[in-house]
Amino acid sequence: MSTPFLRRLVMPATLCLAAALSACGGGGDDDATPPPPAPPGQASGSLLSSAPVNTWSAEQIAQALSDPDSKVQSGVTPRYAVRSHRVTYVSSDKHGQPVTASGLISVPLKPPGARSPVLSYQHATTFHDDQAPSNKVEAVEPPIVLASLGYIVLSADYVGFGAAKGLEHPYLTAAPSAAVVLDLLHAGQTWRQQQAVADNGQLFLAGYSEGGYVTLAAQRAIETTGDALRQQLQASVPGAGPYDVQATLDAQVEAVRAYNSTLGKLFEPHRLSQAPEWVRNELRRLLLRQMVPDDADVRYQTLFLDRYMADDQAAIAAEHSVHLGWAPAVPVYLFHGRDDRTVPYAAATSALNTLRAAGARDISLTDCTTPDYGHLKCVPEYFRFAVERMGRLARDL
Repeated sequence: MSTPFLRRLVMPATLCLAAALSACGGGGDDDATPPPPAPPGQASGSLLSSAPVNTWSAEQIAQALSDPDSKVQSGVTPRYAVRSHRVTYVSSDKHGQPVTASGLISVPLKPPGARSPVLSYQHATTFHDDQAPSNKVEAVEPPIVLASLGYIVLSADYVGFGAAKGLEHPYLTAAPSAAVVLDLLHAGQTWRQQQAVADNGQLFLAGYSEGGYVTLAAQRAIETTGDALRQQLQASVPGAGPYDVQATLDAQVEAVRAYNSTLGKLFEPHRLSQAPEWVRNELRRLLLRQMVPDDADVRYQTLFLDRYMADDQAAIAAEHSVHLGWAPAVPVYLFHGRDDRTVPYAAATSALNTLRAAGARDISLTDCTTPDYGHLKCVPEYFRFAVERMGRLARDL
């Protein structure tokens, strides 16, 4: 999730409701022109195109790690130059309809014939298309840094970004979140065959914030659908994700109640489920306006908010939360900060306990130790943690 959601919500919401709900603006551009659909007759995961973007030397990547914008600021030493390619492929939108999606493939430049493990990196929440992986191919960015360590890194832009800009991004909706990752992994296999890029048969998943959520959604899809990727999957390292959407929003509402008891009653799900539809619609629009910055150029679908305000816990469990209905067969290394006010720590403990109860044999939760334990402050520590955990299992780095 983005900057602290409810901290930005409380005062603007109070003022806006006092003035008039109908005067508040919305959070998306309904007039945006959607991108063309995927070419007919192409199956999900089909590679459509690829184009080289740039190459960064190991020295340039190492220098970029000292940049204040770097998410990996210490404890990582680049070993290889990295060449990146932008690819388009067939995936599906929030309705399951075919769509052209895009992503980035970053390859470490090793000696001829050398193999590498594959890492699928899922990016965090952003509201700007120029921040999507295939649009921001800079030495400071995680896909480049991770590839410099010896991984072939694939990073989906997500539906709503890149080639799919103009469509709504299916935020915190499990099926399309997983599909855009799995489809890129399959398209990436085709790309590697075409480009004679050798992998070693190992696959890892990692991501922080929304990327953590998408990581666990992708792992669940790989393990429960019989996907061929299951034989390659070694481990996942999800960081600070809202895996349990119900618990995440419950904790956010509790924060509102603690700050303003009157406003807290307004956001109590059972009250909202009994309110007139127009009230719920306006509240949804108000919430969206506070979640999405005014300069956002990507539209977000917020079905999970509608269902939460309608107290539809069954739908949230079935279509949004990603910790239910399965037991991971490969290691899951959760990471979270106890004082995270953007994505509550309860989302991680709920996922840990639920997956353990379902039979997961190798799942753990590591706490961020960075002072303040906040969402953004824990990002550099998360990347060091992910590199260390994956490095225990990865071969041919």
